[in-house]
Amino acid sequence: MEFPTYRPRRLRSSEAVRRMVRETELDASDFIYPLFVKPGQGLRDEVSSMRGVFQLSLDQLPAEIDELKALGIPAVILFGLPETKDEAGSGAFAEDGIVQSAIRAIKAHDPEYYVITDVCMCEYTSHGHCGALDEHGCVINDVTLEMLASTALSHAEAGADMVAPSDMMDGRVAAIRSALDAEGFTDVPIMAYSAKYASGYYGPFRDAADSAPAFGDRRGYQMDPANTDEALREVALDIDEGADIVMVKPALAYMDIIRRVKDQFGYPTAAYNVSGEYAMVKAAADKGWIDEKRVVLETMLGFKRAGADLILTYHAKDAARWLAEG
Repeated sequence: MEFPTYRPRRLRSSEAVRRMVRETELDASDFIYPLFVKPGQGLRDEVSSMRGVFQLSLDQLPAEIDELKALGIPAVILFGLPETKDEAGSGAFAEDGIVQSAIRAIKAHDPEYYVITDVCMCEYTSHGHCGALDEHGCVINDVTLEMLASTALSHAEAGADMVAPSDMMDGRVAAIRSALDAEGFTDVPIMAYSAKYASGYYGPFRDAADSAPAFGDRRGYQMDPANTDEALREVALDIDEGADIVMVKPALAYMDIIRRVKDQFGYPTAAYNVSGEYAMVKAAADKGWIDEKRVVLETMLGFKRAGADLILTYHAKDAARWLAEG
């Protein structure tokens, strides 16, 4: 195909023809919206580093779910801010824990709305790491598996539709699947944070979830940003252990990983458009340096084009409104 026989601009000449040949479609149903829940009443506290994102008390959830449903956003993923923390992270698997209570509040208001729960320990431990620690301050993998399985089971018992382990412990998907199946929750899917990198993009999330480690960092269990083949091994392990959806996190700097995962496994794949990615766009838009709508929708399309079936994003509400406007 050579010019002048082939003229690509012919199929760009109007919105009608552009729409007809468009290769990638973006829809509000692609989005999962993260929600931060906390104890109290009448609380809607904006996260200082994430304009437009709030920590909500339980009584605020019904209105939030109604808004998301009206926008066509089909699911939320819950993160909890417990009233107290301890070394064992016991609030993560408490029957009356903040996430368990949030699940019940949402389901009481709208039983059909889809609720996913983040399964990790970092928001609940006094040290801020993702599991039990040894005397050297290192996370003990196999002890932590029991904590994660208990947490996932407590979420399922409270009514969660799906659980999403984000801890990056070895063997966590198998441990959670076994615990769920043993108690009759065979139909509760697992969305595994399979390729979760030790990223600098997580900073604002730690404000939102109050989950910064009290010492050290998480490089001992989250992935090295330099590695790609390792991501495929991690995904393969999670699929073998029973994951129903695999995730790449962060998304923006890791679109190559999303593409490789999708090409290699052909598995339902999620991308987490994380807090730092969101905050950068908001900050630049506030300065008038970028067109926020165009940049957000272009970025979401990029994730879809890379192979993501689902996008976890704080932009979900805005993006859904813009898509509805056409």
